[in-house]
Amino acid sequence: MARNRPEVYGGVDTHGRTHHAAAISRAGEVIADREFAATPTGYRQLIGWLRQLGDVIKVGVEGTGSYGAGLARALTGEQIAVVEVDRPDQHVAVAPSR
Repeated sequence: MARNRPEVYGGVDTHGRTHHAAAISRAGEVIADREFAATPTGYRQLIGWLRQLGDVIKVGVEGTGSYGAGLARALTGEQIAVVEVDRPDQHVAVAPSR
């Protein structure tokens, strides 16, 4: 008998020591969020947590070339699609009001 599990997407804000993950529904609603250690054990815990919430379709990871590199490798090693998310530009010029 096939299980009817919801589709889950992830988004991860990466940092040197911790990663903050959010699980998101297909409709774009935040299901849950949680912080994990930026270690191989933390990566396994993050992946397991997402899988408990549903079928993991894709995970957006900030900084796959730096702080998020280890997590990106762990996700792809588990056959989970990874999308690199660029950090927003903090120095966006704003036109003066008239």
